[in-house]
Amino acid sequence: MQNAIRNYLCVDLETTGLSPKLDKIIEIGAVKVREDRIVDVFETFVHPGRALPERVVSLTGIREADLQGAPVMKEVLPQFLEFAQGLPLVGHRILFDYSFLKRAAVNEKQPFAREGIDTLRLARKFLTGLPSKRLGDLCVHYGIEIQAHRALGDAKATHFLYQKLREEFGEQHDRDFLPTPLVYQVKREGPATPAQKERLERLLAQHQITPDYEIGMLTKNEASRQIDKILAAYGRSV
Repeated sequence: MQNAIRNYLCVDLETTGLSPKLDKIIEIGAVKVREDRIVDVFETFVHPGRALPERVVSLTGIREADLQGAPVMKEVLPQFLEFAQGLPLVGHRILFDYSFLKRAAVNEKQPFAREGIDTLRLARKFLTGLPSKRLGDLCVHYGIEIQAHRALGDAKATHFLYQKLREEFGEQHDRDFLPTPLVYQVKREGPATPAQKERLERLLAQHQITPDYEIGMLTKNEASRQIDKILAAYGRSV
């Protein structure tokens, strides 16, 4: 198992939902690993510019108050990219996290292309007898402590899970423990135009709607969706 990676970045995100196109990152947690040992950690809340869905509050314990004053993605991304360097990514369902990060990077005109290893894929291949391949259940199986549904806790747990899987299966299946290119195609979304913001503000005022998002943080597509949503509900424009 000479080719197995021992230097990598385990990363996990908490988000407002499951769609990288429609939802936003609210927390990033990552651990930097050198020669199989955690040497540094990265953890931050990210202000999403919108209200948190109640299901996210219930699942993660993250509340609106936690995000008040948190940096926005434009501020967080350069810090994360500097921390991540060029390391391959390890994650549980890593393409989910990568897709959110890739979209954020593209929107901020930052290059971000990585190789990665998915511990969920490894678990599905090698732990066929286990009824659940969720991170929490795999941690129970291996006796790994975890602070579930928080980004840094999940990132640390994923690191230890990867170590366990590699120790148990890596000798005979070394190719499965090599990173492969992560692919997620995305086009840049620019910020909402002044005309969009003005129209949206007029519609909100006309229909006495209190938005659960910050107009100044909307992209063009998001602003367009919000305008269309109001027009569909009220049937007329201003």
